[in-house]
Amino acid sequence: MTTDLLDRAQAGDADAFALLVGPYRRELQVHCYRLLGSVADAEDALQETLLSAWQGLPAFEGRASVRTWLYRVATSRCIDALRSGRRRPALVSSPPDGLAPPEPTRLGEVLWLEPYPDDLLSGIADSTPGPEARYESREAISLAFITALQLLPPRQRAVVLLRDVLGFHASEAARILDVSEESVTSALKRARAALERHRPSQQLPAPPPGSPAERELVERLTAAFESANVDAIIAMMTEDVWLTMPPLPLEYQGRERAAAFLSATAFRPGWTARLIPARANGQPAFGFYARDPDTGSYYTVGLMVLTLSGTQVSAMTRFDPAVLPRFGLPPSLRN
Repeated sequence: MTTDLLDRAQAGDADAFALLVGPYRRELQVHCYRLLGSVADAEDALQETLLSAWQGLPAFEGRASVRTWLYRVATSRCIDALRSGRRRPALVSSPPDGLAPPEPTRLGEVLWLEPYPDDLLSGIADSTPGPEARYESREAISLAFITALQLLPPRQRAVVLLRDVLGFHASEAARILDVSEESVTSALKRARAALERHRPSQQLPAPPPGSPAERELVERLTAAFESANVDAIIAMMTEDVWLTMPPLPLEYQGRERAAAFLSATAFRPGWTARLIPARANGQPAFGFYARDPDTGSYYTVGLMVLTLSGTQVSAMTRFDPAVLPRFGLPPSLRN
């Protein structure tokens, strides 16, 4: 079947090409997302990959599988994009008008980051990665892992994904990147060390997605936000919780600073909220809406993604309202 499709696609049959690459589209987009940290950029990179593959297909000699060849094209496109910087937005250095957040714990390094909808994760082939893989699929799409990846140079980023996430052998990764096996081994060693330095300390396993324990925590947190109960929210957080909000560089660590931030920015006089559940990066999330006292409608504040340590919140990441449509969430809610 694949040989027949390949022959027809190489002869210029666009429908055959679509069938040939169709099974790999979602996993290739996830690969591009891991490299680039952005859903929008990943979609662009995927389109560039498929166009390049279509144009280069007549020269494909079948020395590797179609899947491996597509990963080579996609990885090359993403590395070129990272090195050129053409996809990077202007950095946002100040909060929106009307917000006066307290002094942060630190300024973040990873500012260009977007959440990935769970709906796009179903049916991807790397849910059963190769024998060389060191990360399970859930960890390899988590916000913490994606954030840590963005701190690596492009080549190291690609190597650790090909080897430790997708499970390609060193020789395969070398061919995909067009480098020596020694270069792959060296880059992988440096990448693993860097990722280990950024691995959250004392992180407990999160409850399984959709489990009663996860649902119960999300329901309690939602009730606390909608009743403006700061104490209840803070009680559900770990002692070393992090609050971040890319592309703003402000980052807050610890319950005390988290309480100060929420009190200064979210729970203002006359403020009420509504939360709509969602899922991103294999983690619980919600669309966050605040009530406009003049109209009675609820306007969007953004998407909040939760990182759980056991049955507590170890990180809360707020993303710009522009990401909400990808999660099927409306721009506003009626009272």
